[in-house]
Amino acid sequence: MPTDAQKPEKHTWFEDLQGYIFGTSMCAFALVMLRSLGLITGQMAGLAVLISYVSGLPFGWVFFAVNLPFYWFGYKRMGKVFVVKTFINVALISVLSEWFPSMISFEAISPLFGAIMVGFMTGAGLMAIFRHGGSLGGLGILALYLQDATGVKAGYVQLAFDACLFAIAFFIMPLPLVVYSLVGAVVVNLVIAINHRRDRYIAM
Repeated sequence: MPTDAQKPEKHTWFEDLQGYIFGTSMCAFALVMLRSLGLITGQMAGLAVLISYVSGLPFGWVFFAVNLPFYWFGYKRMGKVFVVKTFINVALISVLSEWFPSMISFEAISPLFGAIMVGFMTGAGLMAIFRHGGSLGGLGILALYLQDATGVKAGYVQLAFDACLFAIAFFIMPLPLVVYSLVGAVVVNLVIAINHRRDRYIAM
């Protein structure tokens, strides 16, 4: 726990930038592995992956598009700075996730091992983004907005969305791939729940 003498230090713009580049690079790399295995994930990234599988559209474009409606909620709930940071992170993910496949390929990887590693990398990337005051937009913003407006806990909104998303995936994807995807989603949430603690992190 920080003492009274320890005043939280603001991140500089350069520290924010490197945090966003690291975080989005990790998430984009994880998404490349995820898609090479034919898996999905939760939240808006999972929706974008599922849409790209069904439609054949590039994931990056779909991910950027599905996040657009949520910026207004982010502005109302978090303010302009948060929305700008979120827009930057979403744009970076959209670009990097389309660029990285031209530089890497996965020829042989165990789906279970891949799902776990995707969870680890995504969790690490998200923590870097969160610690620098950003987000990947989408459902998390809407969930917080609805929590303020209706009193329904944001976690329940996100859980209900993911439940619906994976239920739809059961009718579109092979059952083993959906199960592996669930494992990856659990790993992501565990990484964030265990490691992302504001009371243990001083700089903002």
